[in-house]
Amino acid sequence: MAITIPADGHYVLANAAVPASVMGEVTSGTLDRVDIVVADGAIAAILPARTAAGPNSVDLDGGIVLPAFVDLHTHLDKGHIWPRKQNPDGTWIGALMAVLEDRQANWAAADVERRMDFALRCAHAHGTAAIRTHLDMAPPQHSITWDVFEAMRTRWAGRIELQGVGLMGPDTILDPVALRDIATRIKAAGGVLGGSTAVHPENPTIMRRLLDMAGELGLDIDLHTDESPDPAANALECLADAVIETGFTGKVTAGHCCSLAVQSDDVAERVIAKVAQAGVAVVSLPMCNMYLQDRDNVGRTRTPRWRGVTLLNELKAAGVPVAIASDNTRDPFYAYGDLDGFEVLREGARILHFDHPQADAFAWARSAGADPAAIAGFAYKATLAASAPADLVVFGARSWSELMSRPQAGRTVLRAGAAIDTTLPDYRELDDLMGQQP
Repeated sequence: MAITIPADGHYVLANAAVPASVMGEVTSGTLDRVDIVVADGAIAAILPARTAAGPNSVDLDGGIVLPAFVDLHTHLDKGHIWPRKQNPDGTWIGALMAVLEDRQANWAAADVERRMDFALRCAHAHGTAAIRTHLDMAPPQHSITWDVFEAMRTRWAGRIELQGVGLMGPDTILDPVALRDIATRIKAAGGVLGGSTAVHPENPTIMRRLLDMAGELGLDIDLHTDESPDPAANALECLADAVIETGFTGKVTAGHCCSLAVQSDDVAERVIAKVAQAGVAVVSLPMCNMYLQDRDNVGRTRTPRWRGVTLLNELKAAGVPVAIASDNTRDPFYAYGDLDGFEVLREGARILHFDHPQADAFAWARSAGADPAAIAGFAYKATLAASAPADLVVFGARSWSELMSRPQAGRTVLRAGAAIDTTLPDYRELDDLMGQQP
């Protein structure tokens, strides 16, 4: 659906369809018809449909309008290395080792900067306004990448709000000197303390050390927990236990939590109750988790037996704050993706089955917008209300089925009320980094 936005920035998006859930009715699944009045880069008013028509009225004929997207869990430092470093066997450990090799060989500041900027241009063109990225912290990469990230955060201010998370493995977290060194750099960058663990005999100690360090330095926490098909993985439960025992008051987010879906019902119920009590938020990465999990039988072609995602519906029903996000993009952990918030929403509906009952489906429009914005504490709130910025994504689709059936490549992206150029950058820009000839 092609629309023309008046150049003076004062207009009405008339007869728009907007999920009530992004207009303040958080649990509502309805799609309301409204007129959105835009002036001076902001939403001036939201009125009943067909009550604010004027000479600068753009009739959407029931086209859906969403707030610009929020991507809570990405890896901008890894993005787009697939052409030069593929996953040799498709497994998680294959991805980990491939990234390690590529990082040691190639991740100079100029390389990381160009790939980050390319990824952010993709996200911006698709309609994303805020991103949290995890950043590998293996020394000396922690110094290189934080410098690049801080420069990118400044460069992209006003277009994409950026948060960085320092990602450490268990060995680093258990090393007091290394943990303090990296946590201090994270603090200086205004970042979030992060880590990754699944099956590990010292998970209780890992979580206590992270919480103690975060409490000392005043940092929030965002962890990769239980990104594993092993039902013995207990990082999520250890995290919840540690938060409850210490009374930690910072924001705590757990990503992946895949093993929760392969644990027995009684274990899953116990863990979910603890997560809810602890106030831990959970972010599911539906595309990457479905792609990467259950590939552990190397040497023969095997169809996966499970989807890889966590029990997101059950977590939400228990009162746990939840969200969905992109995760990796064209790297050994996930060969595809483009940091498209709408793709995350569309594939999340299919993979996680939050599209039924259909009458409630639009309540999940918040899962790639307002809910992750609240979890992360972004300044951008991803809601539609009077005085909110007119950062909007306009679709021609008029219903859930129409919206989810196509990639919506013809969407219109508005930032501060103005239509932006949605032309995506060409992969050829990165050929020289990948060792390819133009």
